Amino acid sequence: MNAQPGSKPPATAALRFHRVQIASENFESAEVFDVNNDGQPDIVSGSYWYKGPAFKQKFFIGDVRREGEYYDDFSTIPVDVNEDGKMDFVTGGWWGNNIRWRENPGNEGPWTEHSIATTGNVETTRAWDVDGDGILELVPNTPGKPLVYYQKQKGTTTFTGHKVVDEHGHGLGFGDVNGDGRGDFVISTGWVEAPATKGGTWTLHKEFDLTHASIPILVTDVNHDGRSDLVVGHGHDYGLLWYEQKLEKGIRKWIEHPIDLLNSQYHTMLWTDLDNDGRNELVTGKRYRAHNEKDPGSFDDLGLYYFVWNGENFTKQVISYGPFGEGKGTGNYFAAADVDANGWKDIVVAGKEGLFVFYNQGWKDK
Repeated sequence: MNAQPGSKPPATAALRFHRVQIASENFESAEVFDVNNDGQPDIVSGSYWYKGPAFKQKFFIGDVRREGEYYDDFSTIPVDVNEDGKMDFVTGGWWGNNIRWRENPGNEGPWTEHSIATTGNVETTRAWDVDGDGILELVPNTPGKPLVYYQKQKGTTTFTGHKVVDEHGHGLGFGDVNGDGRGDFVISTGWVEAPATKGGTWTLHKEFDLTHASIPILVTDVNHDGRSDLVVGHGHDYGLLWYEQKLEKGIRKWIEHPIDLLNSQYHTMLWTDLDNDGRNELVTGKRYRAHNEKDPGSFDDLGLYYFVWNGENFTKQVISYGPFGEGKGTGNYFAAADVDANGWKDIVVAGKEGLFVFYNQGWKDK
């Protein structure tokens, strides 16, 4: 029997998910928000939005540039840019060399596209409250280019760019690394300490090398010792790890711990409470054909997983696994939201293998 939200799971509990394919489109980004202001969550992915709660009706947003197997659409970030009460979204991609927003027309017509900034190649974009004012800023990951966050000017559709460091690589995270109450950036070659005063200089601490790291790199206190740790996937190789932060005589060290070394292309992840126990779980999986067939593990089976911290390490739970047509991965940007209003967060995930909802049915005793 399914549990009710908030009830205590048995010791052998594992969440159960019901998989439903929404579309066969192969966009790599999907998000959930109320497009038409009817109070129901909708799904937005690439050129279409899907009307909730059934997601059977789809409506055209606009054409998306295609480059080989890819669509130039590597994020879906809800932002009411023009402040008209209708939710727009921000995207960007590798070939367009910019981040841009699609304007919600409030009807079934195409959504007008507007450029926000020319940035260079965009691996993907995330939104974080960089300055602590309660409003999210846009942060594209642009390998080989400066790390810049973009702040929306209230009452306008204009964004102002603020440079953090002159160059960064593949991988990006944000959170309070050193416990001073300010949000820091994490890039592949170290963490970037926020200035004490507005407009001050950001300081790069080259304390590690994460190579082709995930976006995001999670900044969270994994082992509950009062210090922020890092959770990192290898976006284009095998491996999912966490790095424990230690302080020894004032010297910061990062201790590497494996989570899963047997699967590849952990390109993106979420840190969210799936089982309603008040603690977050790690949700991630394979970005199918991240570099087409050029990455190690490209021809391995696909998988989508959640990992539970048990006090000593992470326990892996399989949501979906198998060859193409059976298993499902994460795409480049995915969402967790309660789309069927049953009190449990579902997983909405796109990718080159299609758009799916994994309906969270709560835990069942094994």
